[in-house]
Amino acid sequence: MIINIIEGGVTAAKGFKAAGYAAGIKKNTDKMDMAMIMSSVPCICAGTFTTNVVKAAPVIWDRERVMSGAPSQVVVVNSGIANACTGEEGMAYCQRTAEAVAQKLIVSPESVLIGSTGVIGAQLPIDRIEEGISHLADMLDGSMESGTKAAQAIMTTDTVEKQNAVTFTLSDGTVATLGGCCKGSGMIHPNMCTMLSFLTTDVSISKELLQEALSEDIRDTYNMISVDGDTSTNDTVLLLANGLAGNKMICERDADYQLFREVLHEVNLYLAKQIASDGEGATALFSCHVQHASCKEDARKLARSVVSSTLTKAAIAGHDANWGRILCALGYSGAVFEPEMIDIMIESRAGKLKIVEKGKAADYSEEEATRILSENDITITADMNAGAAEATAWGCDLTHEYVDINADYRS
Repeated sequence: MIINIIEGGVTAAKGFKAAGYAAGIKKNTDKMDMAMIMSSVPCICAGTFTTNVVKAAPVIWDRERVMSGAPSQVVVVNSGIANACTGEEGMAYCQRTAEAVAQKLIVSPESVLIGSTGVIGAQLPIDRIEEGISHLADMLDGSMESGTKAAQAIMTTDTVEKQNAVTFTLSDGTVATLGGCCKGSGMIHPNMCTMLSFLTTDVSISKELLQEALSEDIRDTYNMISVDGDTSTNDTVLLLANGLAGNKMICERDADYQLFREVLHEVNLYLAKQIASDGEGATALFSCHVQHASCKEDARKLARSVVSSTLTKAAIAGHDANWGRILCALGYSGAVFEPEMIDIMIESRAGKLKIVEKGKAADYSEEEATRILSENDITITADMNAGAAEATAWGCDLTHEYVDINADYRS
């Protein structure tokens, strides 16, 4: 069983095409703001969605489609307007979007999934959406370039497109592929975030196991990132499988299923870290690795608490080894532990340094700590010395630019 990382994204798997188009949804710009992804055959689909009680219309639409078990074939996404808090009109626009796709591509409206991201509270310019659908349908292509354009079209405050793909060889010798693209930069917090992620695979797998694999994996990928502590209204992860690889269907939790889970984790982890590193105004990605915790859930709580701490994020921005903020964040995580047992280390390509030993300041050089924290990829390790469980979460520093971006945000 072999796994290879390859170039590409949502068009890497057999049978998938994509396109990006500038429909004029974003004001005062000619940037692409609509994307379409289509499989040549109907797919089974899994999905996970925001935990925010306030849910955007496309989240409600997609959740109903996924739960129904009906085949999915097309995903259409707009950036610039979130179609959130838009009432019955917003839901009606989802229906009109699906019908426009269905008419143009000769598919069922029920097979159309929808994503939106951008300003909350504004109504979609549905005429531009419908016109954009017509153009996108004519532009659909299976090239890597088209997949990249789709990844670019869903960006809002993102500074770079985010995509990757992996091939893997199953036990029967079949080579399958899984690829994806995502967007996310602000309103990012555990339990999903202002992020959209679209994953495509040609593997043949049952819907039950596809959903199980996705639901389990987001716990240690997308749900372990935080930029600013805000959980959005539009967060969606969709995973489409069209079966065109031709493998024997994965219907049991066997070696092929475990391999698929490993591949899914590889893709999701890469995309999740890309979101964290591209946080609004960020200059550094930082990870918190918790080890020797008493249980897995406590390890997750502890790691998430540190990367979500505003004070810790500000300290990272200032290259300041203010370990009291880290210890404080561990303390309000909800996990039970002995503070006097904790060791804390900081690490980057500039070196590694212990700054806390048994709950107290270690003997370390402030100058060396600053040098380590001046890199753009930093790891904080919290050793709880309480058990065998571990978890990692990812965040970014908090800078003045974050405030500037969000003080007057317009997509």
